[in-house]
Amino acid sequence: MPEPITFYGLPHSLYSGKVRSYLRKQGIAYHEVPPGDPRFASAIVPRIGRGIIPVAELSDGAVIQDTVDIIDHFESEGQRYPAYPDNAVLRSLAHLFEIYAVVGLSRHAMHYRWSYLSEQEQFLRDAFAVGSDAERAEAVMSRMNSYLPMLGVTPQTIPAIEDSYVELLMHLEAHFARFPYLLGFMPSVADYAMFGPLFAHLGRDPVPLGIMQRNAPKVFRWVERMHAPGLDMVEYRDAQPGYADIAVLSATLAPLLEQVAREIMPDMTDRLEVLRSHVASGAAEPGRPVTAKPHQRIIGTVETSFRGIGYEGGVQPYTFFLWQRLLDASSGEKAVHDLFAQHGLAALVSTELPIRVGRADNIEVWGALAD
Repeated sequence: MPEPITFYGLPHSLYSGKVRSYLRKQGIAYHEVPPGDPRFASAIVPRIGRGIIPVAELSDGAVIQDTVDIIDHFESEGQRYPAYPDNAVLRSLAHLFEIYAVVGLSRHAMHYRWSYLSEQEQFLRDAFAVGSDAERAEAVMSRMNSYLPMLGVTPQTIPAIEDSYVELLMHLEAHFARFPYLLGFMPSVADYAMFGPLFAHLGRDPVPLGIMQRNAPKVFRWVERMHAPGLDMVEYRDAQPGYADIAVLSATLAPLLEQVAREIMPDMTDRLEVLRSHVASGAAEPGRPVTAKPHQRIIGTVETSFRGIGYEGGVQPYTFFLWQRLLDASSGEKAVHDLFAQHGLAALVSTELPIRVGRADNIEVWGALAD
């Protein structure tokens, strides 16, 4: 048996959940260690340039940070349940959900965790104390809470966020009545990405978990399924592992895609204008890190909106890293463009970004400028 990898993560961490689910599904042995472990600060942080999780330390000593890079590393070795569909339409949909999980559901996750702190404080303090101490846990909790306005969680947007969560659960409930996973009968990067917020925050913190269990039992069951080893498809008799045809998936995916479009397209369009201005100013130099310091995540702010309600949010180059993955997967594929156009998502697969965003040495870097 291969030697287990060391996985630096936490039970309540959104992105740790995404990778942990993948490792379990693929049967990859791992030993999870909290970032409060002294070795994380002394040996890992100097190599990745910032205190961030998840991180995978391989048996040969290589260190990989970021969920995309970790999953892609293991996918390159071949796995029993390939996370990327060969079909261009399904692969593009997987990348779309990858974007929505970050741009859309991070807002929901952070709102329900911190706006309801008084109702779930004991649970959260216990979670944040794992591998830490009370003083450090308090500092981390305060820092996380401070991110809410930049994510678009404001008194004005909160009612829309809560309406969105209920609507999302309704659409997912209808889909999981027919399929165990987002793209059929095998988990893809779509499932792993969506699982991050739908488990670590929304399917674990008491307030949103209660909403999920009361309103969407099949979504809760999907959360359980995604955390289980193997495919865990007992409800779907005679189901065989594999992705379904888009013609079969469309009936239950269509309402979900329309919600995704309504919630992220204004945001993505407005962020793109900031990127264009940033590139035009000469501030984005190919080959250089996207920000002056690795822990800095944004290149500016933008006036944008969520479900028609305005807010000022941060512009993260990481968003464009994910967007470029979708563009690469959908390039030249008419069926993808037709499907995305049908659901108000055409700009995501027809827009050329002014510069690529890649990752090198575990941080985002500017890539090639557009011709």
